[in-house]
Amino acid sequence: MSRLIIGLQRVGIAFFSFHVLRVPGRRTGNMRTTVVSPFTVDGKRYLLSFGQLDWVRNARAARWGMLSRGRKETRVALVEIPPPTSGSIAREFPRQIPAGVQFFVRLGLVDQPGRPDQFEAAASRLAVFRVDP
Repeated sequence: MSRLIIGLQRVGIAFFSFHVLRVPGRRTGNMRTTVVSPFTVDGKRYLLSFGQLDWVRNARAARWGMLSRGRKETRVALVEIPPPTSGSIAREFPRQIPAGVQFFVRLGLVDQPGRPDQFEAAASRLAVFRVDP
């Protein structure tokens, strides 16, 4: 599914909440691509993911990336928000990106049905990044 979304974005087709994030690899420096769904809390944009994925490790090392939607691409700073602060931010994810909840349920990070309080409780296993221009 990610490859399809990335391919459509390259030709300028953006849909749902999907964005494409490119982050330099921590060893090679080659840009690595993943699909993300930014969400907003108190006027700031955030990304949420499982804390052990490669793109998360790369983002932690580089602290920047290229965020695109359709053909528009912007260089962004990626600022990791540690627990317990990240819990109140993670709580907003299922409210704003309900279609993304199943990703975290399948990984076993939150139980069904993936309520806001479950995301807040799972904050120590999740990575939350603030996306700054």
